[in-house]
Amino acid sequence: MSKFLELRKINVNDHTEQKGRFTYLSWAWAVDQLLQKDPMATWNYSKPESFQDGSMMVFCTVIAFDKSMTSMLPVLNHQNRPIQNPNAMDVNTAMQRCLVKAIALHGIGLYIYAGEDLPEDENAVKPEISLKPVVKAKEI
Repeated sequence: MSKFLELRKINVNDHTEQKGRFTYLSWAWAVDQLLQKDPMATWNYSKPESFQDGSMMVFCTVIAFDKSMTSMLPVLNHQNRPIQNPNAMDVNTAMQRCLVKAIALHGIGLYIYAGEDLPEDENAVKPEISLKPVVKAKEI
């Protein structure tokens, strides 16, 4: 079984938090899970891109299992709208959320970005509540 197929079956629901209509996955938990599965995994951030309207996009590349996966994420407010002229904390929050999204490209928690409630593995432990579709991940 490929690492991706193995990692996509991990049930992350007990490590998410619902805020409004969005579900956030803890970046610290995602990093912990990734490093347990691949202790040599690394990640890096590219320089954020600024747009004429003052909004920004951040980029994160996660290298794990000899594969590089890059994710991008706009710097968003609590209503999932782009922030004009974001401050350092706004950018940091977006970078950590982008890290979780890039980890998800390797399989861990990917299903929450697709709006699915649970991993496909029918043997996975199912939570008592179901999650709504996910748009972004949580920063702690």
